Amino acid sequence: MSGLVGSIGSNADLRIAKKMINEIEHRGTKESKTREVPDGFIGFTGSNGNDISGLKAPFVIMDGFLVNGGKKKEISDTDYIRQKYLSEGKDALKHLSGSYACAIIDENECIIARDHIGSRPVIYHDTDQGDLYFASEAKALKCVTDKVKELPPGHYYSSNDGLHEYSQDAVSFPKWTNTEEAIKTVRELLIKAVEQSVANGDIGGVALSGGLDSSIILAIANKLDKNIKAFTSTFDDVPGEDLEYAKLMADYLGVEHHIYRITKDDIKNVIPDALWYLESFDEDCITGFIANYYTSKLASEHIDSVLVGEGADELFGGYFRELEDISDPEEQKRIGKKLVDVAYNTALRRLDRGWMANSVEYYPPFLHPAVVAMSHEIPMDLKVHQEERAVEKWILREAFRDMLPQEIADRPKLRFSRGVGVDDQVETCIPASMDENELKKHPKSFNGISLQSPKELHFYNLFKEKFPVGYENLTARWDPFK
Repeated sequence: MSGLVGSIGSNADLRIAKKMINEIEHRGTKESKTREVPDGFIGFTGSNGNDISGLKAPFVIMDGFLVNGGKKKEISDTDYIRQKYLSEGKDALKHLSGSYACAIIDENECIIARDHIGSRPVIYHDTDQGDLYFASEAKALKCVTDKVKELPPGHYYSSNDGLHEYSQDAVSFPKWTNTEEAIKTVRELLIKAVEQSVANGDIGGVALSGGLDSSIILAIANKLDKNIKAFTSTFDDVPGEDLEYAKLMADYLGVEHHIYRITKDDIKNVIPDALWYLESFDEDCITGFIANYYTSKLASEHIDSVLVGEGADELFGGYFRELEDISDPEEQKRIGKKLVDVAYNTALRRLDRGWMANSVEYYPPFLHPAVVAMSHEIPMDLKVHQEERAVEKWILREAFRDMLPQEIADRPKLRFSRGVGVDDQVETCIPASMDENELKKHPKSFNGISLQSPKELHFYNLFKEKFPVGYENLTARWDPFK
């Protein structure tokens, strides 16, 4: 895991770079490093096997991991990017696959880039004088600016010529001619994605919610490593229904199962921290963060890296209820792709910030480029199959039915925070003064973002205590229908 920072330009200062690193030291457990580079300073905390590549420009730092099939294992990801950049320049970016954010600092240019899914964040600030500051999280930039921008997925920013979208090489995968072959392809590609994730990092466990997606990941991982552990969170007073399914899956495989029981005080105490880590006041994002945070806190006592099941709902029709009234296949396909496009600022944000808050690296096999590319070609009637009822993620269920207890293979999707049991409990942590009347007085944020509830108004007030109003644009909504 890593937190990246950079201070580039005439006002670059090593003291600023070190101060930026200190703000995001939670993203790594190893000692932070800084280096002087042409026209500035860069640094990171926690390397996950990577370092600042090269003894001379170009230098490369990154967060995340690559899944390039041709990359030799003895070459670090940063060295691989450096070699590709030396031979291909910026065109090298389109040949990179994985879950990553990186910075390339050449003699006269700094380039920051983000993968096409965007699970690893990059926040930056550029000035009229040509200075560039960037970091994995916006809080690192508070010491230099009151306004920030988020680098969109599939884009790079150059200190020479600004923001650009870049294409990615087409990802090849087996084609199918019938349903049976399609099911086989889903199975083979996801198994390969888990194998590659395990090869990339020292995987010690799986975040097990008890739902279909994480259960599949655990079942595959368990075949590769019988010592793999499972980590689950639930609300202590009234456990969510996910817990019984998580126990069922762990017992079915015979894996070591660790459970964090979230208390009311845990929820109350973590809300200010949730705003700090997320850099957002979106109520759904904050509620979803809580279970991620406490699961990662538990896991951090045992391991450094986990596999997670995020991405399956977006790729395989988990949100089918949002598509029920849409009959046009092309529109269904467009919205299905949009679900992936908007995930980086909702589900993937709370995933990244929740796990990195406790310095635990995460690997999402469902977001492997081949799995993502393949999923876009699966027709909606195989993702949402009409039997006695509409069955979401049908093809995924059929691909792994033999590796799961029947109760989990047939289990309907349940919202994550609802399954954990924290949804309703967050409401009890909001001051009584935050009611509908108060919301009517303050229906929008300073920059015009509509507040959805008294609860979110409370979150917004906490947000203002921690961040400048120029950081409000980091709060995003889950809306694939725009």
